[in-house]
Amino acid sequence: MNILGVISTKLVMERSDLFKNSSVKMMKNEFGKASVFLTDKIALILRHGNNPHNHVLPHRINYHANLRALKDIGVSEIVGINSTGSLKKSLRPGMIVVPDDFITLTASPTIYKNNPVHITPSLNENVRQKIIKAALKTDLKVVKKGTYWQTQGPRLETKAEIKMMAHFADIVGMTMANEAVIAMELGIPYASVCSIDNFGNGLVEEPLTVAEIFKSTRKNADLVIQLLKSYLNLYFQEARTIHRRQYHLAFKG
Repeated sequence: MNILGVISTKLVMERSDLFKNSSVKMMKNEFGKASVFLTDKIALILRHGNNPHNHVLPHRINYHANLRALKDIGVSEIVGINSTGSLKKSLRPGMIVVPDDFITLTASPTIYKNNPVHITPSLNENVRQKIIKAALKTDLKVVKKGTYWQTQGPRLETKAEIKMMAHFADIVGMTMANEAVIAMELGIPYASVCSIDNFGNGLVEEPLTVAEIFKSTRKNADLVIQLLKSYLNLYFQEARTIHRRQYHLAFKG
Protein backbone atom coordinates (compact mmCIF):
# COMPACT_ATOMS: atom_id res chain seq x y z
CA MET A 1 0.00 0.00 0.00
CA ASN A 2 1.36 3.41 -1.02
CA ILE A 3 0.15 6.09 1.34
CA LEU A 4 1.63 9.46 2.17
CA GLY A 5 1.91 10.63 5.76
CA VAL A 6 1.08 14.28 6.43
CA ILE A 7 1.35 16.18 9.72
CA SER A 8 -0.30 19.57 9.70
CA THR A 9 -2.61 22.04 11.36
CA LYS A 10 -6.38 21.75 11.25
CA LEU A 11 -6.61 24.54 8.66
CA VAL A 12 -5.13 22.36 5.93
CA MET A 13 -7.87 19.80 6.42
CA GLU A 14 -10.67 22.37 6.70
CA ARG A 15 -9.71 24.29 3.56
CA SER A 16 -8.93 21.34 1.29
CA ASP A 17 -11.07 18.80 -0.56
CA LEU A 18 -8.29 16.24 -0.17
CA PHE A 19 -9.80 15.06 3.11
CA LYS A 20 -13.54 15.40 2.49
CA ASN A 21 -14.01 11.61 2.36
CA SER A 22 -11.57 10.79 5.14
CA SER A 23 -12.34 8.44 8.00
CA VAL A 24 -10.87 8.68 11.48
CA LYS A 25 -8.84 5.77 12.78
CA MET A 26 -7.97 5.72 16.47
CA MET A 27 -4.50 4.28 16.93
CA LYS A 28 -3.00 3.03 20.17
CA ASN A 29 0.66 2.19 20.68
CA GLU A 30 3.24 1.99 23.43
CA PHE A 31 3.48 5.80 23.51
CA GLY A 32 -0.23 6.61 23.73
CA LYS A 33 -3.13 7.31 21.40
CA ALA A 34 -3.34 9.15 18.09
CA SER A 35 -6.18 10.04 15.73
CA VAL A 36 -5.35 9.52 12.05
CA PHE A 37 -7.54 10.86 9.24
CA LEU A 38 -7.36 8.33 6.42
CA THR A 39 -8.12 8.50 2.72
CA ASP A 40 -6.96 6.10 0.01
CA LYS A 41 -3.91 8.33 -0.50
CA ILE A 42 -3.11 10.16 2.73
CA ALA A 43 -2.76 9.45 6.44
CA LEU A 44 -3.13 12.80 8.20
CA ILE A 45 -2.21 13.70 11.76
CA LEU A 46 -3.45 17.02 13.16
CA ARG A 47 -0.58 17.85 15.52
CA HIS A 48 -2.66 20.26 17.61
CA GLY A 49 -5.73 18.03 17.65
CA ASN A 50 -9.18 18.45 16.12
CA ASN A 51 -10.97 19.99 19.10
CA PRO A 52 -11.19 23.82 18.94
CA HIS A 53 -11.78 23.86 22.70
CA ASN A 54 -8.72 21.75 23.45
CA HIS A 55 -5.88 23.02 21.28
CA VAL A 56 -2.81 20.87 22.00
CA LEU A 57 0.09 23.24 22.67
CA PRO A 58 3.50 22.41 21.14
CA HIS A 59 5.12 21.27 24.39
CA ARG A 60 2.20 18.90 25.05
CA ILE A 61 2.05 17.18 21.65
CA ASN A 62 2.61 13.43 21.88
CA TYR A 63 5.12 13.27 19.02
CA HIS A 64 6.02 9.67 19.85
CA ALA A 65 2.45 8.40 19.52
CA ASN A 66 1.74 10.44 16.37
CA LEU A 67 4.78 9.27 14.45
CA ARG A 68 4.42 5.68 15.64
CA ALA A 69 0.79 5.68 14.43
CA LEU A 70 1.92 6.72 10.94
CA LYS A 71 4.59 4.02 11.03
CA ASP A 72 2.02 1.37 12.00
CA ILE A 73 -0.34 2.46 9.21
CA GLY A 74 2.51 1.92 6.77
CA VAL A 75 3.28 5.36 5.34
CA SER A 76 6.37 5.38 3.17
CA GLU A 77 7.27 9.03 3.83
CA ILE A 78 6.01 12.06 5.71
CA VAL A 79 5.55 15.70 4.74
CA GLY A 80 5.31 18.02 7.74
CA ILE A 81 3.46 21.30 7.22
CA ASN A 82 4.76 23.78 9.76
CA SER A 83 3.94 27.38 10.63
CA THR A 84 7.02 29.51 11.24
CA GLY A 85 8.24 32.99 12.02
CA SER A 86 10.87 34.72 9.93
CA LEU A 87 14.30 35.57 11.32
CA LYS A 88 15.27 37.60 8.22
CA LYS A 89 13.65 40.69 6.74
CA SER A 90 14.15 39.17 3.28
CA LEU A 91 11.89 36.25 4.25
CA ARG A 92 8.45 37.78 4.38
CA PRO A 93 5.09 36.43 5.58
CA GLY A 94 3.40 34.53 2.75
CA MET A 95 6.63 32.87 1.60
CA ILE A 96 7.32 29.13 1.85
CA VAL A 97 10.65 27.65 2.94
CA VAL A 98 11.76 24.04 2.43
CA PRO A 99 14.39 23.77 5.19
CA ASP A 100 17.47 21.60 4.76
CA ASP A 101 18.64 21.69 8.39
CA PHE A 102 17.51 22.58 11.89
CA ILE A 103 18.69 23.64 15.33
CA THR A 104 17.11 22.76 18.65
CA LEU A 105 18.82 23.44 21.96
CA THR A 106 16.04 22.05 24.14
CA ALA A 107 15.70 18.37 24.97
CA SER A 108 14.53 16.37 21.94
CA PRO A 109 12.02 13.54 22.37
CA THR A 110 13.16 10.02 21.56
CA ILE A 111 11.47 6.66 21.14
CA TYR A 112 14.24 4.99 23.14
CA LYS A 113 14.03 4.35 26.86
CA ASN A 114 17.23 2.32 27.21
CA ASN A 115 20.20 1.61 24.93
CA PRO A 116 19.47 4.34 22.38
CA VAL A 117 20.61 4.27 18.77
CA HIS A 118 22.57 7.48 18.27
CA ILE A 119 21.21 8.90 15.02
CA THR A 120 22.68 11.84 13.14
CA PRO A 121 19.55 13.98 12.64
CA SER A 122 18.69 15.28 9.19
CA LEU A 123 15.80 16.03 6.86
CA ASN A 124 15.30 13.55 4.03
CA GLU A 125 16.79 14.97 0.85
CA ASN A 126 14.65 12.88 -1.51
CA VAL A 127 11.43 14.16 0.07
CA ARG A 128 12.84 17.70 0.13
CA GLN A 129 13.61 17.63 -3.58
CA LYS A 130 10.14 16.30 -4.39
CA ILE A 131 8.60 19.18 -2.43
CA ILE A 132 10.68 21.65 -4.46
CA LYS A 133 9.79 19.90 -7.73
CA ALA A 134 6.10 19.91 -6.80
CA ALA A 135 6.27 23.66 -6.16
CA LEU A 136 7.91 24.31 -9.52
CA LYS A 137 5.21 22.32 -11.31
CA THR A 138 2.56 24.66 -9.91
CA ASP A 139 4.63 27.85 -10.44
CA LEU A 140 4.78 28.26 -6.68
CA LYS A 141 7.92 30.03 -5.53
CA VAL A 142 9.66 28.45 -2.56
CA VAL A 143 12.93 29.11 -0.77
CA LYS A 144 14.86 25.91 -1.45
CA LYS A 145 17.09 25.92 1.62
CA GLY A 146 17.02 27.29 5.13
CA THR A 147 17.74 26.49 8.74
CA TYR A 148 14.83 26.03 11.14
CA TRP A 149 15.35 26.91 14.80
CA GLN A 150 13.00 25.10 17.17
CA THR A 151 12.02 26.63 20.48
CA GLN A 152 10.05 24.80 23.14
CA GLY A 153 6.99 27.02 23.25
CA PRO A 154 4.25 27.71 23.96
CA ARG A 155 5.45 31.28 24.52
CA LEU A 156 6.80 33.34 21.65
CA GLU A 157 10.41 34.49 21.58
CA THR A 158 11.81 37.69 23.09
CA LYS A 159 13.32 40.35 20.85
CA ALA A 160 16.78 39.48 22.15
CA GLU A 161 16.25 35.79 21.38
CA ILE A 162 15.16 36.57 17.81
CA LYS A 163 18.20 38.80 17.34
CA MET A 164 20.50 36.00 18.51
CA MET A 165 18.77 33.27 16.46
CA ALA A 166 18.99 35.36 13.29
CA HIS A 167 22.78 34.86 13.25
CA PHE A 168 22.36 31.10 12.88
CA ALA A 169 18.96 30.32 11.35
CA ASP A 170 16.34 31.61 8.93
CA ILE A 171 12.98 30.62 10.44
CA VAL A 172 11.72 29.71 13.90
CA GLY A 173 9.01 27.33 15.04
CA MET A 174 8.07 24.94 17.84
CA THR A 175 7.42 21.49 16.31
CA MET A 176 9.39 20.43 13.25
CA ALA A 177 12.64 19.27 14.82
CA ASN A 178 10.83 16.93 17.20
CA GLU A 179 8.95 15.33 14.30
CA ALA A 180 12.09 15.02 12.19
CA VAL A 181 14.07 13.33 14.97
CA ILE A 182 11.42 10.74 15.83
CA ALA A 183 10.67 10.05 12.16
CA MET A 184 14.35 9.29 11.61
CA GLU A 185 14.46 7.03 14.67
CA LEU A 186 11.49 5.14 13.22
CA GLY A 187 13.07 4.95 9.77
CA ILE A 188 10.49 7.12 7.99
CA PRO A 189 11.74 9.71 5.45
CA TYR A 190 10.57 13.16 6.59
CA ALA A 191 10.85 16.71 5.27
CA SER A 192 8.90 19.89 5.85
CA VAL A 193 6.99 22.65 4.09
CA CYS A 194 7.33 25.76 6.28
CA SER A 195 4.95 28.66 5.70
CA ILE A 196 6.18 31.98 7.02
CA ASP A 197 3.26 33.45 8.93
CA ASN A 198 4.93 36.35 10.73
CA PHE A 199 8.15 38.25 11.30
CA GLY A 200 9.99 37.33 14.47
CA ASN A 201 9.43 39.55 17.50
CA GLY A 202 11.27 42.85 17.02
CA LEU A 203 12.34 42.19 13.43
CA VAL A 204 9.98 44.90 12.17
CA GLU A 205 8.30 47.82 13.94
CA GLU A 206 4.80 46.33 14.07
CA PRO A 207 4.21 44.43 17.33
CA LEU A 208 3.85 40.66 17.05
CA THR A 209 0.45 39.30 18.08
CA VAL A 210 -1.08 35.83 18.02
CA ALA A 211 -4.07 37.22 16.10
CA GLU A 212 -1.81 38.38 13.26
CA ILE A 213 -0.07 35.01 13.15
CA PHE A 214 -3.40 33.15 12.81
CA LYS A 215 -4.54 35.57 10.11
CA SER A 216 -1.44 34.86 8.02
CA THR A 217 -1.67 31.12 8.69
CA ARG A 218 -5.15 31.03 7.15
CA LYS A 219 -3.93 32.83 4.02
CA ASN A 220 -0.89 30.57 3.65
CA ALA A 221 -2.93 27.39 4.10
CA ASP A 222 -4.27 27.69 0.55
CA LEU A 223 -0.73 27.87 -0.89
CA VAL A 224 0.31 24.85 1.13
CA ILE A 225 -2.71 22.86 -0.07
CA GLN A 226 -1.82 23.68 -3.66
CA LEU A 227 1.70 22.40 -3.04
CA LEU A 228 0.45 19.28 -1.28
CA LYS A 229 -1.79 18.36 -4.23
CA SER A 230 1.15 18.70 -6.60
CA TYR A 231 3.31 16.60 -4.27
CA LEU A 232 0.70 13.84 -4.22
CA ASN A 233 0.80 13.63 -8.01
CA LEU A 234 4.59 13.26 -7.97
CA TYR A 235 4.41 10.76 -5.12
CA PHE A 236 2.07 8.42 -6.96
CA GLN A 237 3.88 8.83 -10.28
CA GLU A 238 7.02 7.68 -8.52
CA ALA A 239 5.16 4.79 -6.87
CA ARG A 240 3.79 3.61 -10.24
CA THR A 241 7.27 3.80 -11.78
CA ILE A 242 8.74 1.69 -8.98
CA HIS A 243 5.89 -0.83 -9.31
CA ARG A 244 6.47 -1.18 -13.06
CA ARG A 245 10.18 -1.73 -12.54
CA GLN A 246 9.52 -4.40 -9.93
CA TYR A 247 7.01 -6.07 -12.24
CA HIS A 248 9.44 -6.16 -15.17
CA LEU A 249 12.25 -7.49 -12.97
CA ALA A 250 9.98 -10.22 -11.61
CA PHE A 251 8.78 -11.08 -15.13
CA LYS A 252 12.36 -11.34 -16.43
CA GLY A 253 13.29 -13.48 -13.45
